[in-house]
Parts: sequence; C-alpha cells; structure tokens
Amino acid sequence: MRRLRLASLAVLALVCATAARAEYPDKPIHLVLPFPPGGAVDIVARVMAAKMAHDLGQQILIENKAGAGGIVATEAVAKAAADGYTLLLTTPNHTINAALRASLPYDAEKDLVPISVIAEVPEVLVSNPQAPFKTFQEFVDYAKKNPGKLNYASAGIGTLPHVTMELLLKRLDIKVTHVPYRGAAPAMTDLLSGVVQLKLDTYTTSHPNVVAGRLRMLAIASSRRSKLMPETPTIAELGLPGYEGILWIGMMAPAGTPQAVIDKLAAASKAAASAPDIAAKLDQQGVDPIGGTPAQFGALIERELEQWRELAASAHIKLQ
Repeated sequence: MRRLRLASLAVLALVCATAARAEYPDKPIHLVLPFPPGGAVDIVARVMAAKMAHDLGQQILIENKAGAGGIVATEAVAKAAADGYTLLLTTPNHTINAALRASLPYDAEKDLVPISVIAEVPEVLVSNPQAPFKTFQEFVDYAKKNPGKLNYASAGIGTLPHVTMELLLKRLDIKVTHVPYRGAAPAMTDLLSGVVQLKLDTYTTSHPNVVAGRLRMLAIASSRRSKLMPETPTIAELGLPGYEGILWIGMMAPAGTPQAVIDKLAAASKAAASAPDIAAKLDQQGVDPIGGTPAQFGALIERELEQWRELAASAHIKLQ
C-alpha cells in the first residue's frame, strides 16, 4: 500500500511538472539589455517584445542594465534561474568579449544558450566627401598606394565597427589607421568634420548625412543589397565574397532552461519577425527582422568566436 501511495505521488509530481512546463509563461518575463534606453537595440527590443508578449500572453519587461561592454547584463542573466523568466538580449559584443578578453565572470559558451536572432542591422561603409576617393574600389586602390595614411573612426576598441573594419582591412590586405573614440557620436562628429576619412556605421545614423551630402556611401556590409538603398553595392559583390559586418540582435537564456521553453520563445520570435506590421516598422530603420532558430543562432556564435579569436591574434587586439 505504501509503495502504491509513493508511486501515485511520483506520478502526480510528474503530471504537475509537465503541466507547469506546458503553461509557460505564467508570469511576466524579464528581458535584460546590456545597453541604455533609446538606442537602436533598445528600440528593436521594444518593438519585438511587444509582439512576442501578445502572442505569449504575458508581459515582457525590458530592463536596461548597461555597463562594462555588456558584461554586467550578461553576468546577471548567466547566473539567473534557468526557468525562462530572465532572458538576455545581446549583440556581437557577446562573442567579441569572449574572444578578446582574458577572463569573464561567466562562460560565454557554457552559461548561456541561444534562443533566436530576432533582427539584424547591416553596417555601411561611409566616407567624408573630401576624402581622395569616391568609390569603394578607389578607396582600396588609394589605401594600397598610401599605407597608413587614411584614418577610420570607431566607437572604441573592441566595438563591432572596430573588429569588422579590421576584418575588412585584413581581407583587403591594406593598412588604415584606427582612431578609437569614446562612443559613436564623437566618432561621427570627427568623420563629418574630416578629421577621419572612414567609418563603418548604420543606415539610420549615416543615411541622413549621405542625403545631405555630408557623407558618401561606399558599400553595405551585408550579403544582399538593402531595399532602402538598392543602388549601394555590397562589399561581398565588390570582391570579398562572404564578408559581412552585421549588428545582430539575439535572445539568450541561462543554461539549463528547458528546451520546451527555448522552442516556445523561438517560435514567438519567428512569429513576431514575420508580422507585416513589425517588418514595416523595422524596415524604416534599416533593420531586418529575422526570427531564427536556436540552432542557427548557435552556429553563428560558434563561427564568430573563431573569427574574432583569429582576428585578435593577427591584429593584436586585446581588451582588459
């Protein structure tokens, strides 16, 4: 009789656990961003989260936890309960930090698991109109004849525009001097004034200056041309097949989060990215909604970790 009661209790516990998993989410989800409010990633997060929340039937609360190049937010989520109620929205800073820093307070490959790349923002290569070239190929030719004479700006050492530009220079086998700034705004100011000649930027911040004649658009760093500027060639089609500079925006969860929860969140991400109203909102900002699978995101992380580690060694890039 005692064995029967124990068996019944075990079955009941299993049924309750299964029911609890099936009911996810049954309370608000916290989505932690490693950036302050108002930026491009924050805007994308709020647009996508609102649609996902509607489909999931629960609020998704955005928490901006900036600091240490994304490490503060990432550590907080990596050490959170693996129940699907604390998630991370991150960018290539996740793989860049892991590749360029000697140590981190978490294991980027073991302590977090991928859910979905929700959106992508391709970089664009822009130049000051007074620079001694007008096209991408003229830039390459000039740089080869004048190694180190040109300068390019970035928001700082180890930022995405820095490492993607260094990857471009490596692929082209040319030398252009890096001028790091404390943020994207001062870097853009000096590009507009002609202190530096080049910058990898985003459509949103560069296009108004291109239209006004204050910047020249040389190329886009994506695998396909943008619908917003179809006349702008990709760097890949200009002689570097496979080259991309993409600000991806991806959702992750603490390791150990049930696979059923991961799959449900990934499905909600795909549904949001496929919604015509969401696509229309993001397209205007030069953002491509994606809604990819956990496997696709995992492969991207693995590929980037290898890429940035190789670049760090060859270009002698290191973050403290």
